[in-house]
Formats: sequence, C-alpha cells, structure tokens
Amino acid sequence: MHDILLIIFAYLVGSIPFGLLLTRYAGLGDIREIGSGNIGATNVLRTGNKKLAALTLICDALKGAIPVICTYNQDSSLMYMAAMAAILGHIFPVWLRFKGGKGVATALGAYLAINPLLGLLIALVWLLVAKVGKISSLSALVAFCLAPLLSFIFINLGKSSYSLFYFSLALSILILFTHRQNIHRLITGKESKI
Repeated sequence: MHDILLIIFAYLVGSIPFGLLLTRYAGLGDIREIGSGNIGATNVLRTGNKKLAALTLICDALKGAIPVICTYNQDSSLMYMAAMAAILGHIFPVWLRFKGGKGVATALGAYLAINPLLGLLIALVWLLVAKVGKISSLSALVAFCLAPLLSFIFINLGKSSYSLFYFSLALSILILFTHRQNIHRLITGKESKI
C-alpha cells in the first residue's frame, strides 16, 4: 500500500503545471496559447521572459527529483517507478485533461537524483547540441537517445545496475513519442530554433 501511495504521490507531483502557473502569475496569460502550446520551459522561453523560463525548468526538474529522493534507501525498482510516474504526470497531467509537456526537464531531474553523473552527462549533451544546432527538440532527442548507451557504459564500469539501462531505454522511447511532431518538423526543416 505504501508503494502505491508513493507512486500516486510521484504522479501528482509530476502533474503540477509550473509553466502554466508561473506564466499566469506573471500576467503573461495562458502558456497553452503561446508558441507550441506546451507547458514546458522551452515554450515559456517563447514569452521572452528568460527568468521565468529558468524557474520553470528548475521547478519541472524538481518534480522528477523529489519522488526519487523520497524513495532513497528503499527498493530500487520503486525508485524507477516513482521517477517514471512523475515524468508521466508531467506529460499527462490530470489537471489539464492529460495534455502536458514533453517530459524533458522532469526526466533530467529524475536522472540527476538517480545518478548525478549520468544526469550531468545528459545535460551536457543537451547543452552542446543546443549550442551547435540551436534547436531544443533536437537537443532533447540526442541527449535522451544517448542515455541508454551512457547508462550501459556505467554498468560496465560497475557504477550502476541494469535497472538504470531499462529505465533509460523506456524513457528514450517515451521522449521519442512526445517529440513525434518535432521529429516530423525536423525532417521537413520546419522546426523552430531556440
């Protein structure tokens, strides 16, 4: 029963739409009516308010980290389930009729809490691709599709378990799913730059 409650808690934490709440509080209206209509930090950046976008990024990352931290010293499978529940909460928030963000910042927060070094490597890949390509979605796709490979390297170095690899694989598939429209725009050359 405790495990089920923790997973529900993780989902509810993940489903808090910080991008929507912060932009409304700042008097910028409904973020869902701006840019891509997404509630994440990249779309908040399209309002022109960099500080608000950074705050959204931090809050969304904390949504992934907090449930993981709550599962420390417990069964590792519970930690991965809580992380995934938080990410799914961000993508499919009950409060917004299951139409949320793409899960990138929340997933990064989960990675930073699960394995800080791996989380930093994923963030570094994102930043490098963003610096070169200036496209947020491409950065996320490259970083999260490399995550299973990076986690596999960690396993071979004795720094992690196969659970991290399976989590990374499932998460990369989920990120590909949430970015399916972005992938189409990338292929057709119509994806907007940062």
